[in-house]
Amino acid sequence: MHLAIIFQLTGILLILFSFTFLMPVLVALLYNETTAPEFATAFLITAVSGLALWIPFSRSPRELRGGDGFLVTALFYLGLGLFGAIPLYLNTEAGLTFSDAAFESMSGLTTTGATVMVGLDSLPKSILFYRQQLQWLGGIGIIVLAVAIFPLIGIGGMQLYQTESPGPNKENKLTPRITETARALWLIYVSLTALCAFAYWFAGMDAFDAICHSFSTIAIGGFSTHDLSLGYFDNALIETVAVFFMIIAGINFGLHFFVWQRKNPFYYLRDSETKAYLLYIFIGSILVCGLLWNDKGIVAGVAPVLREGIFQTVSMATTTGFSTSNFSEWPGGLPFILLLSAFAGGCAGSTAGGVKVIRVLLLFLQGLREVKRLVHPSGMFPLKLGGSPVTGRISESVWSFLSAYLIIFLLMVVLLLVISDLDFVTAFSAIGACLNNLGPGLGEVASNYSGLEDEVKWVLMFAMMLGRLEIFTLLVLLTPSYWRR
Repeated sequence: MHLAIIFQLTGILLILFSFTFLMPVLVALLYNETTAPEFATAFLITAVSGLALWIPFSRSPRELRGGDGFLVTALFYLGLGLFGAIPLYLNTEAGLTFSDAAFESMSGLTTTGATVMVGLDSLPKSILFYRQQLQWLGGIGIIVLAVAIFPLIGIGGMQLYQTESPGPNKENKLTPRITETARALWLIYVSLTALCAFAYWFAGMDAFDAICHSFSTIAIGGFSTHDLSLGYFDNALIETVAVFFMIIAGINFGLHFFVWQRKNPFYYLRDSETKAYLLYIFIGSILVCGLLWNDKGIVAGVAPVLREGIFQTVSMATTTGFSTSNFSEWPGGLPFILLLSAFAGGCAGSTAGGVKVIRVLLLFLQGLREVKRLVHPSGMFPLKLGGSPVTGRISESVWSFLSAYLIIFLLMVVLLLVISDLDFVTAFSAIGACLNNLGPGLGEVASNYSGLEDEVKWVLMFAMMLGRLEIFTLLVLLTPSYWRR
């Protein structure tokens, strides 16, 4: 354990994060709102805290060793969640307790999109912008942004990049140097955000809503500036734009890089995970639309069925969490089908949550291989993905992750049932929504999480962090062997 470098890095990251409070100050000044002092206070508190951690250890060696990156990552997300809550807590119009403010902040940074805030339409625009900004920063991972500039101050960041990046194979880099990798990711991320904002504006949103919703769309977060989410606009073109960019944001950003670099969009169709992801969304949309069509009481007409069914399927399957209607009131098993669709989530290397399509695909392929072995016990059936053999290490990591995921999911559901009076549907969907970084659930959390007890909210915040950091980054900190290093 090298506490000096850990505190030093955590301090630097907090200092960097403090500057993100300045943009909402500009928004407050632009709209002549009184919230600027609240964000300025949050900036000062966060910056001073970061300096207090950094200055005493500024002359310490600047090399991460062993598993130090796990602790830095965990402390950073925890710190951002708590410090990010300051302006929300200070704002009297939001009327949040500190637990509520921390919940909202953590939900934004982990791109979960679960909210405890109501009356969004009447809140200051600076507060609304700040919520969206939190999701945008959390989407691609603010740690990736940090490693892009760390070399300028003599700090390497490959270890941080590996502990934060999603997916079963974390060694792949887009470019030979991690700095170039981080910059490439952010260039793509910013470009997609700008395109999405322009498309929303062209479709009918005003500039403020277009920018804010582009943040949460590309981040696959689901926060909105309106209580009715995208249903507020009741605009089919806006929903079409959202569907397109939600699907794009759910694809591996590394693949986006290769397509952009080689100017060949057919790389999307050559990637096994992307094909499985698109097929998954297509089949899910057909199923949901078919069940909606079968029940004439909720949505009537071919066009409305397609509009509602496709939008809600894409929103849930990509773990975005936007809504145009209260899907929890849909007939039969549709709400559960939509909730379960989020468990697979998007592609590895995307901003989506869930266990990732690549793991589901590998699990399916391994299942097929076991069936073949039963039929032909002496046969040799190597596991391949896209024509390339899958190493035993990756297969083991998939099984380990899914086993840990399932055990933690069930334990956390039981924990909620023990510490609260929630019904099973609410507890199950709340853990599923937070662990998969989805947002909306069923039962008491169908619209928001404001009615939950504080202890339940803190459990759900931990679930959000587990989901965002893909479980093992946090679980390794709970093992005695880690602290004995």
